[in-house]
Amino acid sequence: MIKLSASGSTANMDKFLAQAARPGNIESQIRSLAEAGVRALAQATPAASGATAASWSYEIVQKNGKTEIFWTNSHQNEGQIIAVLIQYGHGTRTGGYVQGRDYINPAIRPIFDQIADKAWKAVTSA
Repeated sequence: MIKLSASGSTANMDKFLAQAARPGNIESQIRSLAEAGVRALAQATPAASGATAASWSYEIVQKNGKTEIFWTNSHQNEGQIIAVLIQYGHGTRTGGYVQGRDYINPAIRPIFDQIADKAWKAVTSA
């Protein structure tokens, strides 16, 4: 979540919010960043079959003045989300353990940085 605060004059913030309120302005940028996140996650996902990498998607939820992006992965086996098992590790049927591999955070971090950068530029240039 990105939180903004201001002190002194809020004229630039007011101008930014007025521009952001216009339909299509921010939504297309958010959609573009969400799609970039899907591409980054798909590229970073370890691929045995490619099914998990191909199963990334996103949902944009706008509620109570907030916009949230949720990246999801629908590839499951016996009710278990494979992307989560790869990320955090899992036990095997034979009593072994497969170590998790942190691939999600490094893949999505640049997208978070882009979101923060775009928000900062929009606020400071309004």
